[in-house]
Amino acid sequence: MSSLEKEIATLVRARYPLLYLISAEEERVEKMLLRVAESLRLRLSIWGETTGLDNRLDLAQPLLALDHVLKSGERALFLFRDFHRHLEQSAVVRKCRDLTRALKQSYKTLVILSPVLALPPELEKDLTVLDVPLPDANDLYRVLDRVLNAVKNRGQFTVDMDALLREEVIKATLGLTEQEAENIFAKVVVEDRRFDRSDLPMILSEKKQLIRKSGILEYYEVADKLEDVGGLMRLKGWLSERDQAFTQRARDFGLPEPKGLLLLGAQGCGKSLTAKAIAQAWQLPLLKLDVGNVFSSYIGASEGNMRRAIKSAESLAPVVLWVDEIEKGFAGAASGGATDAGTSARVLATFLTWLQEKTKPVFVIATSNRIEELPPELLRKGRFDEIFFIDLPQVAEREVILQIHLRKRGREPDQFDLPAVVPLTEGYSGAELEQLVVSALYRAFPLGRDINTQDLCECAQTSVPLAITMQEQLQTLRAWARNRARPAS
Repeated sequence: MSSLEKEIATLVRARYPLLYLISAEEERVEKMLLRVAESLRLRLSIWGETTGLDNRLDLAQPLLALDHVLKSGERALFLFRDFHRHLEQSAVVRKCRDLTRALKQSYKTLVILSPVLALPPELEKDLTVLDVPLPDANDLYRVLDRVLNAVKNRGQFTVDMDALLREEVIKATLGLTEQEAENIFAKVVVEDRRFDRSDLPMILSEKKQLIRKSGILEYYEVADKLEDVGGLMRLKGWLSERDQAFTQRARDFGLPEPKGLLLLGAQGCGKSLTAKAIAQAWQLPLLKLDVGNVFSSYIGASEGNMRRAIKSAESLAPVVLWVDEIEKGFAGAASGGATDAGTSARVLATFLTWLQEKTKPVFVIATSNRIEELPPELLRKGRFDEIFFIDLPQVAEREVILQIHLRKRGREPDQFDLPAVVPLTEGYSGAELEQLVVSALYRAFPLGRDINTQDLCECAQTSVPLAITMQEQLQTLRAWARNRARPAS
């Protein structure tokens, strides 16, 4: 029995009346509960809204099914699938509370299975919540072997898998459910008629699609390089010291994996570009966490969504997890629950606890534009390795940034008098320097000629830079960062 099965068995023997299992893997959980029931000499009875209790359609209504559980004299586990939506009904909640008292005096346990945690306040003290972990490597090995054994005798399928390839395949599928992994393996069988190293990209591609479907994490294809980021030499130096930090050689040397960075700075100064470039430089997958998508209208579901996002990120480790404009995602936490019943504060607490105690190599890059909106708890030592402040680029950096964007658009920087352009861009952000090149291209295109230095100068003189439009906010950021953050340049 797995550790979770042993824990469930212990809770059942201790007569815990209501258990709430969080998982989308119905078949896997049913097999798990069947093993628990058999070990305790109990019967497993299953309810579903379309099937009723043990396929009795007369017991399809939740209240009737719960009443049957109450009156039953069996020693049994009663598994109610997708029951969380019925917990919105006051009568169902009341019936569950009544049932709790009776179950404590019996050999019956009610188990709710749901892919999300959605609890009414009335049941919070009566329910015991358990997260069902995703399959580990051993579980996925069994799935792979099951698929291969099913097709190996057909003669048209070739298996060319050594131990290293098997390990790579399993690592590529970590973080998926058993059904998702089985579907991917079956797709390889159908499309390729063989299983070798060339199938790894197909597996990873399918995994990216599944991550996107979660609606919380987004898998980014990274093309930007650190060379595409102008300036920030101190930050780049810090990163270059850690470019081998996720290798086994670093572990053997006694180094822990780096935790992450908090990048502060005005809009358009390259924070997001830097996050993407770090993933490319370190050759790690890049996931983006949209905190806004974490929040749900169901009580407890938002915290569950955050936990699911964390689990998905850890399943891909080592990985870079990018949280853009983090202050906006946790804006409600500062209100102390006055605006959202404390949901933001609880989600933030879940995230902060994980940041402090995580053991998997997930490098978190959080970016922020407004330091005054950041929860103070986020800035505590131990959450991030460093806090870097990215200021507006200086003279030399602005010239490098202009060179980068000219090259991106097929122009040689040596053909322009950039020392004449740079003084006109005082106070420009990196994004504004990029837009300057784009504006010059639009100026020259209708005239049927290529851009020149004069176009760049004229466009620079007609724009109002960030240093003026956001002067007060920039001064606040600089004042805060002076003694609290490391300069990136």
